[in-house]
Amino acid sequence: MVVRIKFLGGVKTVTGTSHLVSTDKSNVLFDAGLFQGRRDEFYRQNTALNFNPRKLNAMILSHAHIDHCGNIPVLLKGGMRCKIYTTSATKDLAKLMLEDSGKIHEEDVKYVNKINRRLGFPPRKPLYTRKEAGLAGKRFYSLTYGEKFCVANNVFVTLMDAGHILGSAVVVMDIREGEENLRIGFAVDLGRKDLALLNNPVIPEGLDYLVIESTYGGRFHIPVDEGKAKLKDAIIRTVNRNGKVLIPAFTLERTQEVLYFLSELFREKAIPFVPVYLDSPLATNITDVFKYNLSYFNPRIQQEIKNGQSPFELLNLTYIRDQKESKALNHDKRPMIIIAGCGMCESGRIVHHLQNNISDSRNTILVVGYMAENTLGKKIVNRVPFVRIFGVEYQLNAEVVIINAFSGHADKDELVDFVKKVNPRRRTFLVHGDIVQIQALYDTLIQEGFNVYIPSKEEELLLN
Repeated sequence: MVVRIKFLGGVKTVTGTSHLVSTDKSNVLFDAGLFQGRRDEFYRQNTALNFNPRKLNAMILSHAHIDHCGNIPVLLKGGMRCKIYTTSATKDLAKLMLEDSGKIHEEDVKYVNKINRRLGFPPRKPLYTRKEAGLAGKRFYSLTYGEKFCVANNVFVTLMDAGHILGSAVVVMDIREGEENLRIGFAVDLGRKDLALLNNPVIPEGLDYLVIESTYGGRFHIPVDEGKAKLKDAIIRTVNRNGKVLIPAFTLERTQEVLYFLSELFREKAIPFVPVYLDSPLATNITDVFKYNLSYFNPRIQQEIKNGQSPFELLNLTYIRDQKESKALNHDKRPMIIIAGCGMCESGRIVHHLQNNISDSRNTILVVGYMAENTLGKKIVNRVPFVRIFGVEYQLNAEVVIINAFSGHADKDELVDFVKKVNPRRRTFLVHGDIVQIQALYDTLIQEGFNVYIPSKEEELLLN
């Protein structure tokens, strides 16, 4: 039996995750994430496919974050016709996320082309449109946790709860030929224990190989209670100086976690009762998906929602769909909290809010998620004095507060503990992390006696 794995993306970086497993009879793709970065690199990386999508027999989608599913429309345009296997929650969420992604591409290109016309530059085309993204929905096929399913010739897949976002999965791939069986596990992304909304990650057994993320491979999360306290203090400081709190948050899961902790703080009367704006057309639809998929939540949240005490509904919360309403917030001088969708501050409505508010020292930018290298979000995290937004330079005068406690990614201790419990028989591959974090996790696992390898982009390895 000959089995190969090719690391197509999400290696030595945290965006664009995609890995191809091939046998003599089948080609199965794990994830098709969107690479996020500056525009020229963005288009080059996401359109340079180094495999033939027409030859795929199956695709497995771990979860609905854009850095794992966002390049599916490009593959479909390239001729992919196979089924995409995932959980029912991911199926519902990915449809919404992909269509929204297509809409963002169209809007951003429209805005950029207005500038290009003034400067005499040629027009750009979107990576894909909303209509093209909508075609992906016809390819999804739902699996339940724990169900072993034959997705291609001699290839069986089992999805297990990853505890990362709603419907996320640790994927176990069994490849059989006669009496031989090779078992590969993919824990990209891996969640944490005791998160507010989700169940703990499930530990797969009997793996030969493990492919695991390393986003926080050398770092530790502060306790959630400390994160909640930092959130409270940042809001109070900002409101006291009549500023706005801007929270760039992934529309899926991180936004809901922030709303959960805001609802607690409001109920406890720990923060001023200021308006909260969720500036994302996805918000209401995602909330509906959550309600239809209660089984993916931990038992406590399930009961709260059944009792009509949803943590996602606040009296002072307004969902913003219309673009004019979004722009009007820039002229509203009241203290407020704005949660806006972000692609690490490279796309979405948060970019416009940053453009209008980043230079005002009364305001606060509250970072609650990971920002990859070379993104606008990372420059804000690093407090670079001047940043470029839509080609124009702005001074970063707003206060920057970073809260890692709300991360849905396992930290160093949790990653090491997971590898120890899985105890892969042959080798562990470290992916989905900046090189500093990957190296830190690599050094620790080597000291623990594991056979560990850091693959490079486009590298192909034999697994048997």
